[in-house]
Amino acid sequence: MARLTRLLPLVRSTGPEDGNQARVLDAALLAFLDFGIKRTSMVEVARRCGLSLATLYRRFASKSDLIEAVGLRQTREFVEEVDAALQQQVDRDASAQEQIVELFAAFITGLRDNKLVHRLLATEPELVLPYLTIKGAPVLELGRDYVAEFIARLQREGKLPAYDPEPLAEMIARTALSLALTPQTVIPLEDEVAIRQFARDHIVVSFRVPGGEN
Repeated sequence: MARLTRLLPLVRSTGPEDGNQARVLDAALLAFLDFGIKRTSMVEVARRCGLSLATLYRRFASKSDLIEAVGLRQTREFVEEVDAALQQQVDRDASAQEQIVELFAAFITGLRDNKLVHRLLATEPELVLPYLTIKGAPVLELGRDYVAEFIARLQREGKLPAYDPEPLAEMIARTALSLALTPQTVIPLEDEVAIRQFARDHIVVSFRVPGGEN
């Protein structure tokens, strides 16, 4: 069984936010989308959320702390969106193939629709790329642990054979991260039907589904 590390439970355990914190993070996110991170000042965030600068600094001692909080919230929301997509699209009695297809679709859709990631990659790549490449271990860990958790559950339910899920989970996480960094690809990312068919044809087999489901 996979050894689930600390980052995924930490992300899931954050929140709920109180009213002022939610206002600050909402304002910071909108400012980052409008101006980028480097050009966004704490003064601008305070103005947007209607708090005094002193109050903002009591909540976040530095701009770096604020950036980290926005990043953690974005990560939590991504995990919650993938969880919700899986719950809405399939039930636990569904076949392994169906659940794997929906997992892949949820990951691709979540990455494709993240406005902040795309904004920063387009305008401030020097700021964000290190945290998705040479300093990207936490991002890969989070993705690996999520997929490993998913595989381990299917194994407990007898829908997948016994094997160490972490190497496969890391491969899937690295592929998803690569697609986020370089969306120009022959893999169909815009068409929901094509995404699912691609997963059936090319992703399901990696999970070693019994009976050779297609």
